[in-house]
Amino acid sequence: MSSTELRHTALDAVHRALGATMTDFAGWDMPLRYGSERDEHLAVRTRAGLFDLSHMGEITVTGAGAAALLNFALVGNIASVGVGRARYTMICRADGGILDDLIVYRLAETEYMVVANASNAQVVLDALTERAAGFDAEVRDDRDAYALLAVQGPQSPGILKSLTDADLDGLKYYAGLPGTVAGVPALIARTGYTGEDGFELFVRPEHAERLWQALTEAGEGVGLVPCGLSCRDTLRLEAGMPLYGHELTTALTPFDAGLGRVVKFEKEGDFVGREALTGAASRAEVTAPRVLVGLVAEGRRVPRAGYPVVAGGQVIGEVTSGAPSPTLGKPIAMAYVDAAYAAPGTEGVGVDIRGTHEPYEVVALPFYKRQK
Repeated sequence: MSSTELRHTALDAVHRALGATMTDFAGWDMPLRYGSERDEHLAVRTRAGLFDLSHMGEITVTGAGAAALLNFALVGNIASVGVGRARYTMICRADGGILDDLIVYRLAETEYMVVANASNAQVVLDALTERAAGFDAEVRDDRDAYALLAVQGPQSPGILKSLTDADLDGLKYYAGLPGTVAGVPALIARTGYTGEDGFELFVRPEHAERLWQALTEAGEGVGLVPCGLSCRDTLRLEAGMPLYGHELTTALTPFDAGLGRVVKFEKEGDFVGREALTGAASRAEVTAPRVLVGLVAEGRRVPRAGYPVVAGGQVIGEVTSGAPSPTLGKPIAMAYVDAAYAAPGTEGVGVDIRGTHEPYEVVALPFYKRQK
């Protein structure tokens, strides 16, 4: 396969039949939108949306030493995750820089599935393989073994219940259980990246089309629509969720990103980055690094990643993600700003949009929180 050839998910023909606008995302040909991204966004907020997330990177770690390997390789305490549960964590370099943020599912006593971002899947696979030396554990690239569908939104539990007898009511947030959905064997997870309730369904690629069709039919009466990556980005932005390459990079430690809570110093043994992260934690207590905040536009101009945040004629930060918010009806952004300007309601903050300092209100994240 040439380096320029895009990878296709098992649902590629479905997306094309639906008239999706396709885009290159981390080497995958993925649906950006099917129609209006605003309509897709609002469908997830009010009804339900169906996503193809098969570009995510699944890596299986098995063996008697699997828990010990993951505790050494990642910053979280993975050994303490119960069977059937999941944990949000990160993999860092020795200098503390974030290589990726991950979700780790414990599928069995000695079996875990690590889900990496598409753009970092190979980096994570290589790092885990390298860090496995000396551990009684096997690291397996399972990216081709799974297709991943997600149904998100307030109607998603009802849609899925009509297709499975799995105990969805008992499935907590950040958990996963094996089940059958529309006759298809699946790992049913409840993690989500939209700010809404919803489910992720890990299935064999050859079952993906059948499951997509079944979910589409089950959701017809309640307004489920297919959704592309564009609305996934605005949904996660409203929910204040970080995106690797924007809010998270190798230049930042978890403490710089305001996510120091994922680093578990109390776990037994050494882990990659422990020393550097201990120093980062101490520095963060003494002098707060730049803080990730929300910005809401007073005007209509949309801020983009990399735009300077300004106050009093000085650059005080940088936008990491920006987009029009369909829910708020205004442009919004996440930005790292100097701690002195991070309090919600701070006056005089703007974004330099092509030489014009547009006024913005500093707000606490997230912009949007669903009513439980």
